[in-house]
Amino acid sequence: MAVRAKFRCQSVQSFGTALPANIAFSAVADASTPENERFTRYTPSGQLTLTVDNPAVVFTPGADYYLDITPAE
Repeated sequence: MAVRAKFRCQSVQSFGTALPANIAFSAVADASTPENERFTRYTPSGQLTLTVDNPAVVFTPGADYYLDITPAE
């Protein structure tokens, strides 16, 4: 079974000027668009924190991202 959730980047916090960085996300919980209303209905809350040490990975605070979860083989 696969699950898709929609998360909003809340903050990007660096440790000084270098990587790694902590990125905090929360589930999109608003009905501002029909799509957001659907995601809010099935994933009304949730938090995710990542520590990223890859300069190619860039997240923008306030931007929305899909989180796809699939079983690992």
